[in-house]
Amino acid sequence: MEETENESIKSASEEISSEFKTLINAKDLDSLKQLQNLILGRLQDSNAVLSHFNEYSEHCYAEVSTDFSRNTRLLKSMKSDLDYIFLKLSFIQPHSPPVSILDDIVMLHRDTRAFLDYWLYSQNRAKIISTYPDALPDNTTIQALDQRPDLEMPQ
Repeated sequence: MEETENESIKSASEEISSEFKTLINAKDLDSLKQLQNLILGRLQDSNAVLSHFNEYSEHCYAEVSTDFSRNTRLLKSMKSDLDYIFLKLSFIQPHSPPVSILDDIVMLHRDTRAFLDYWLYSQNRAKIISTYPDALPDNTTIQALDQRPDLEMPQ
């Protein structure tokens, strides 16, 4: 009974498969295979390009990551320094209007620059005057040299 049942199932499946074979055109199957092979080739090419790009990106990141980490540490240090300066300024000047911390830093830089310029000027003044006597004239010499009319003053 089992054998007859198995044979009937086998014959039914063979008949269904033969019917399916008649429904499908061999040319269409070949063209589908060719299209699938073409798509597979394109996907493999894309995969190779992406793999190469990933390797390149990894290499670039390895080169730049040390700079990023160093600059991040520097920025964090600068932020803590600026916070400390702001805290000190808020204790020193409790009744003054709030001023931007960047303005304070710019003013400090200007003052430091002016001091350094003056110090270098005073240190090198004698050398400059001995080498170039007309380089640093006094006020009377400046007035004598500058005989141009003042264009901003109405006449």
